[in-house]
Amino acid sequence: MTQRAFPAALLTQAPATRLAYFKACTIAHPRLQEADQALQEAISEPAGALLVFFYGPTGVGKTTALQRRRQQIMDERRAEMERDPGWVPIVGVEAIAPERGDFNWRDYYIDALRAFDEPLIHRKISNPEPPPVRGSPAQYIPRRIDSRSVLRVALESAIRQRRPLAFLVDEAQHLAKVAGGRKLQDQLDCVKSLAIRTQTVHVLAGTYDLLILRQLSGQLSRRTRHIHFARYRADTVEDVRDFQNVLWNFQVRLPLTTAPDLLRHWECCYERSLGCVGLLKEWLTRALATGLAQKTPQVTLRHLEHQALSLADGQKIATEMREGEAILAEADGTRKRLRTLLAFADAPAPGARTAAAAGTSSTTSTPHQHTRRVGERNPTRDPVGVARRTPAEHTP
Repeated sequence: MTQRAFPAALLTQAPATRLAYFKACTIAHPRLQEADQALQEAISEPAGALLVFFYGPTGVGKTTALQRRRQQIMDERRAEMERDPGWVPIVGVEAIAPERGDFNWRDYYIDALRAFDEPLIHRKISNPEPPPVRGSPAQYIPRRIDSRSVLRVALESAIRQRRPLAFLVDEAQHLAKVAGGRKLQDQLDCVKSLAIRTQTVHVLAGTYDLLILRQLSGQLSRRTRHIHFARYRADTVEDVRDFQNVLWNFQVRLPLTTAPDLLRHWECCYERSLGCVGLLKEWLTRALATGLAQKTPQVTLRHLEHQALSLADGQKIATEMREGEAILAEADGTRKRLRTLLAFADAPAPGARTAAAAGTSSTTSTPHQHTRRVGERNPTRDPVGVARRTPAEHTP
């Protein structure tokens, strides 16, 4: 009998209901649990790091991790929300890619205010010019008000009043869509100042394209924390085992009378999902939708192959993954260069022992020697009342 991890009554439901059930399934696999734990620590105790960079390959499950952390916080703080209806424990938006040109901050602020259910947003930007002051018309100088500045002030006010534990920004790599390096610095400075002025953790989640914003300045680095949501790698035995376990968990949750033997084809599943659980879930969902449309609902290898990413698309994504992972990999000699900058160029690294020190006892120490000029005496106490002897006056 086929093992199942779904209600048996689901097999009598309509295909749309069965598909919706599988789409709502989330597997708490090790990579997701590690990312969720890191997000929890970064939000609960920022310790001055009000910006959190949360990055990984496309389709690895970053959005799922954000939703999981958001739901967990909402469940944990439900009693506090009931006592204080005006409090919003966590809120999030998606950074929309601009149709052309630079990132649109005005639209971003509007989306953020809507996430807070802020009322009368249109009234904040419908009157861009202030009313004339009373008195002589000559004393009045018309001044245009930037609607973007008005919206930013409104967002700062909303964050202070609602007091969220964290502000989540999904697809944050779109913030980097600007022309010019200086504007790139301005983009992140804008988010940083918003986080500092409201004392609220801002989580920027995105693909490896987000790495371009990671180290724009030393001041920014000390206020940031980095969380890497990595894929499962085929060259690691533990990762292969975890990926196979994820595959099995999806297999037993497919609402079918006879579940496909996905473990038998795990290499194919890994190849077309590139070790990313998000890509795997989307792929299985498409295959299930095709299988449920058949007269006898089932998912076969033919369905999987038909709904899989093309080899060209898979190669493109894999190339981007390896480039991002290469940026994150610590280069050889990085620590040596750091120690050189800190004037530790000639000092051994902590815990290291030189060849000479390895042959001596730790209880012995070398006397401290001072460098003197040639002919200079060692410091000694001369006898009182006795003439000093020179080498020529020495008698045997």
